[in-house]
Amino acid sequence: MKVVILAGGLGTRLSEKTYKIPKPLIEIGNIPILIHIMKIYSYYGFNDFIICLGYKGYLIKKYFHHYCLYNSNMTIDFKSNEFKYHNNLSENWKVTLVDTGLNTFTAGRILKIKEYIDEDTFMLTYGDGVSNININELLHFHTDHKKIATCTAVQQASRFGKVKINEENFISDFNEKPINDNSWINGGFFVFNKEIFNYLDDDMLEKNVLPKLVEDKQLKAYKHKGFWKCMDTMSDKSQLEKMWIDNPKWKLDKKG
Repeated sequence: MKVVILAGGLGTRLSEKTYKIPKPLIEIGNIPILIHIMKIYSYYGFNDFIICLGYKGYLIKKYFHHYCLYNSNMTIDFKSNEFKYHNNLSENWKVTLVDTGLNTFTAGRILKIKEYIDEDTFMLTYGDGVSNININELLHFHTDHKKIATCTAVQQASRFGKVKINEENFISDFNEKPINDNSWINGGFFVFNKEIFNYLDDDMLEKNVLPKLVEDKQLKAYKHKGFWKCMDTMSDKSQLEKMWIDNPKWKLDKKG
């Protein structure tokens, strides 16, 4: 199953970093947050990624092109011009990097990777949030309710899109500018059926598409009560750096 990651935004609230590199390459513990996110999915066996590029996307391409170089020790034999990698830490990943435009909005970016979605269901998240979410449970929840979309809802005082959830776990309202009151908010980590492409336009996923799904009763909420953190500001980055040293709640140990 494909995992789509939105990695094309300008990251203006982190401008002291993003004037040089795209936001998904900002490091937590010397590892780009994009890689932290991919390792969450990979832990559960999802290793086929589509990265939606935009701002400074060529640097993300460069990073993956040299991934082995960045993550392994190596010996260079200048006489024979041979390279040998030691303790190769490469992942069992397939990564498709797609230029989706510099100023494209989130729904438009998803539209531009439609040709790469060859199954009925795919997952999607933002390139700046980490969590200890159980991806298998999220997927099972989505499969069981048989609606077009699942949005992971988290409880945290935030400026992100607030969702209201009824007793049957349908999202009954989607508010782009919530009150900072510990309500359920949009935490990303979506699951979509391919019918989502009938709803997509060139605007924001959060502004037009999700409210339309709400109207059609096609958007359900997976309530995640564990750890979730978005890196939206330098303060967020500092907090994540401290967590990485003290207790990285989103870091999962490799299975067997």
